[in-house]
Amino acid sequence: MVRHDSNRPYGVAAAPGAAAIKTIRRRCVALSLLTLLGACASLPPGSHYPRAHSQALPDGTSTRLSQEIAVAVRNHAGRSGFRIINVGVDGFLMRLEMINAAERTLDLQYFIFREDETGHLLSDALVKAADRGVRIRILVDDGDTVTGDEQLLALSGHAAIEIRVFNPFAYRGHSKLVRGTEYLLRHSRLDYRMHNKLFVADNAIALTGGRNVGDQYFQIDPASQFADDDVFVAGSITQKLSAEFDEYWNSALAIPAEALRHSGAQGYIASANGDYSAARQQKVSKAGFDYRDKLAHGEPLASVLAGQQPLVWADAQVVYDSPDKKPVVAGALAGSLMYEPLANDVKDVQSELLLATPYLIPTKGEMRLLEERREHGVRVRILTNSLEAAPDKAAHAGYMHYRGPLLKDGVELYEVRSLLGSTRGSGESVTVSRYGNYALHGKIFVMDREKLYIGSMNFDQRSRRLNTEMGLIINNAELSQQMATRFEAMVQKQNAYTVSLRSQNGRNPSGLVWQTDESGSPVEYQSEPARSDWQKFAVKILTLLPLDPEL
Repeated sequence: MVRHDSNRPYGVAAAPGAAAIKTIRRRCVALSLLTLLGACASLPPGSHYPRAHSQALPDGTSTRLSQEIAVAVRNHAGRSGFRIINVGVDGFLMRLEMINAAERTLDLQYFIFREDETGHLLSDALVKAADRGVRIRILVDDGDTVTGDEQLLALSGHAAIEIRVFNPFAYRGHSKLVRGTEYLLRHSRLDYRMHNKLFVADNAIALTGGRNVGDQYFQIDPASQFADDDVFVAGSITQKLSAEFDEYWNSALAIPAEALRHSGAQGYIASANGDYSAARQQKVSKAGFDYRDKLAHGEPLASVLAGQQPLVWADAQVVYDSPDKKPVVAGALAGSLMYEPLANDVKDVQSELLLATPYLIPTKGEMRLLEERREHGVRVRILTNSLEAAPDKAAHAGYMHYRGPLLKDGVELYEVRSLLGSTRGSGESVTVSRYGNYALHGKIFVMDREKLYIGSMNFDQRSRRLNTEMGLIINNAELSQQMATRFEAMVQKQNAYTVSLRSQNGRNPSGLVWQTDESGSPVEYQSEPARSDWQKFAVKILTLLPLDPEL
């Protein structure tokens, strides 16, 4: 569950007079009515706003980034270079350095772009890049927008920055009631979200994977840290990633920010030009990393480009859903769907399948996919979130329906703990891990330790049916082993619960048990570990609701 920081100023405001209260009420009612009327439209608001078709920087355009990787690309003809970034703060630093190094273009596509400390630092860097003439395109989803995130849209006031919002709400304010009402009235459209994550600099290098932009995803927020992964990409596959971005950017659902502009969104450009302030660095410093020294030396990008942190060169495939996924699934349109090629690779697994996913609510087809692998003697091991680590209570409630069937099929099931016994493989510092707010967010398949999928797709029904997703399937034993090593570290009993069926007299399964190590000693829980009895009760209630297709 996403946590929100209050933007309310300190102190007590003076009580408004009766006339002022009436005016506020009238405006609220009028705004609500306008919102609801606008929500009746079948297309997103701003659909008819004029917009120019644009494309990525043409292949072969000379930039410093393209020149620095050109020799390596020539020496590995037909292959692309990859480096997996497990450490959260390194994902943040790599993005900053890519922005600082770009000369011609930057293309960003995200489900979430928080305007918190790290988001603000990245926004500052984007404005500076635009000031030196870099063309910037930012495509962001609108499904999980919270108060403060609208500051990103104000960057579109810069001549070199264009921002589009995927499938936006008509209501642009922060009332949860009004936003929720619009969602219910336009559920069919607004339930359809762009979950993709992509960052491309000069059409020469890229980042993709599971991380959004925000303090949680870079593991620097004491209140919440998400374990995730990026893949740094160089070589010809970068152009294929850019083609994915262009397809979404030019789709009918990508609405220019200008079409959604509202009062109060102006004023951010000036403040964004300031240097990194101590206030914005405070939370980053609490994570136990001194990133400023790395930034001063252009790290970690400089080491990658210089070959000091070598890339792994391999064959790979970009897989993604079309932006109009729903009609493609229905057969009304031709287009790409990422699940089929990934499922085909899973069907070819002969010995071992490792799967990490924060949300585990499989469809019937996905359950059958795992059952078939077990029938062929494949060892299937899955890491997901425990109840105490669960970011979303409803998603965990849905997952609870599938634990028994998965275990009966012989799947080995692990649930990551919120307080780790060891930070090895976690991606975060010892300092921040002590807060005990750890959760899994990465989405990984490791197939026979020879092939790897990394991307945005959870193993849940929402990713299959309601979200657009993307990722990379990389054919390489070295990278696959790297991720398998990370998986093995995270499923150790000091970091995760091993979930198994409880037997009565060694025969009939009856209930579940959770085994772990605490302070060096083995512990077994007969009931599900949770942060509180209330958390356990709330999830139990949610299991009674038919929510799985939405999860």
